[in-house]
Formats: sequence, C-alpha cells, structure tokens
Amino acid sequence: MGVNYGLNKLRFPAPVPVGCRIRARATLRGITPFPGGHQLALEVAIETDAGSKPACVAEALYRYYAV
Repeated sequence: MGVNYGLNKLRFPAPVPVGCRIRARATLRGITPFPGGHQLALEVAIETDAGSKPACVAEALYRYYAV
C-alpha cells in the first residue's frame, strides 16, 4: 500500500501565465527503509513553456508499506 506522506522544501520561483503549457519532471532522490516499509523521496519540478525558471520545485515523500 502506498501513501502520499507530504512535501518538503516547497518553493514557487516563478508564476504560471494564463494559457501556458506546463509539464512535470521527477527525479528519485532516495529510498529509506523504516519499520514496515520504505520511504521514497522524489524531487519534482513543474516547468512552463514561457519561462526559464520552474514554476514549482518540491521534494515529494511517499511511503510504501508491506501488507
């Protein structure tokens, strides 16, 4: 079973203009074991086609439990 555990280091470096296309890119930063499962840390960047800076950068945490 997987659970969205939350976000770390959430930043909004640039606005998203109206009508702009967006895309998300994720990179696996680490897997940490804990009693009963594993925690994954993903670096997520949401980019627009209008700017050079990402609109959102965050570290997403997911926990997977062995059932």
